[in-house]
Amino acid sequence: MNKNSITFSITITFVISMLLIFVSFSIFYKVSQKREEVFNLNREMQAVHIFLKELRHNGITEELKEDLALINYSILSENEQKKILENPNLKYKKSHPRVNKNAHVKRLILHNKEYVYIETKRGNTLLASNNQVQSYSEIIIAIFIFIFFVFVFLYFITLKKLKPLKSLKEKVKNFADEEFDISCASDKKDEISLLANEFDKSAKKLKKLKDSRNIFIRNIMHELKTPITKGKFLTELPFSAQNNTKMQKVFYRLESLINEFASIEELISTKKILQTKEYYLEDIIDNAIDILMCDETSVVAEYENITLKVDFKLFSIAIKNLIDNAIKYSPDKKVTIKTEGSKVIFQNRGKALAHELERYYEPFFSSDTTESNQSFGLGLYIVQNILQASGYKLEYEYKDELNIFSLQ
Repeated sequence: MNKNSITFSITITFVISMLLIFVSFSIFYKVSQKREEVFNLNREMQAVHIFLKELRHNGITEELKEDLALINYSILSENEQKKILENPNLKYKKSHPRVNKNAHVKRLILHNKEYVYIETKRGNTLLASNNQVQSYSEIIIAIFIFIFFVFVFLYFITLKKLKPLKSLKEKVKNFADEEFDISCASDKKDEISLLANEFDKSAKKLKKLKDSRNIFIRNIMHELKTPITKGKFLTELPFSAQNNTKMQKVFYRLESLINEFASIEELISTKKILQTKEYYLEDIIDNAIDILMCDETSVVAEYENITLKVDFKLFSIAIKNLIDNAIKYSPDKKVTIKTEGSKVIFQNRGKALAHELERYYEPFFSSDTTESNQSFGLGLYIVQNILQASGYKLEYEYKDELNIFSLQ
């Protein structure tokens, strides 16, 4: 056992405490026995003095019996004396010091009851104590055993409560290797459990941050390919005003993508407070089309120009991804946008999704169906995070060979 560990310190404290308790009970046990012995001895001496005094003057009288009864003693008859004195279980205690030169006193005990045997010239008399002898030593031992087991129980309970610390220590070591996929949460309320819960929360936050960084980098690599490819192609063409305008659009697209990536990374890695206001749907869709740099004829507008209370920048990114996915996976490369009340609907022709919609919320999830070749990459993952932060949800249905995505 590590001498510097908390477990070792608790064990040493427990052992020392038990030794101190043992010593204390031992002293208390001896003192209690001594006090009990002195008390019984004084009571017996008092009974003997009363008996001998009255016997010397008046003999055994009713008044003597009444005086002895006041201190819980009685004089036994000859038959009773004989029966007790001949009992093989009779035990002799330490004799009284000689109280009188004409009397000899013996202390007896039988079946947990005390007797005083007085031998005089006038005869022998047996006095019986009417108080049952109480074994305080047994009570003290029982109390000690009870306290001992209570201490042992508390010791193991304490060690059990410290057990999560060992597990926590091993998990902290993994942090250096960026292994954040851990679980050490507890439903208990002690300080160690609360510490484990906070550590668990921190680990999950770090894991989410790490995942968002990975997604962010992959998204940059994926999305920048198209404008870079277009830019390289335009640099090989002869200079003209039209090509110059297209080149400007390429740089505008690159700038928009960088801003988009920054917004997405901030959203999925932290608790971003959205700047929500009332915006017209048409303005949001126009901004999404500008970011996407797609052909406007690919978007069929059949919607009413309703207002939505959203973060304009982020919600445009979500709309852009829905439009992009609809065009990309439609045979006719078109998407129809409709409204039903406050619901915004995106429709495109094509085959139904091969899996439940929730599966496509996973980053870079790809269908294992080679025929459908459906892969939404980060599109729906980003859409889900933005809609969730904005208080919207995405629903999907397939009807009349149409993929229908609804925002509400």
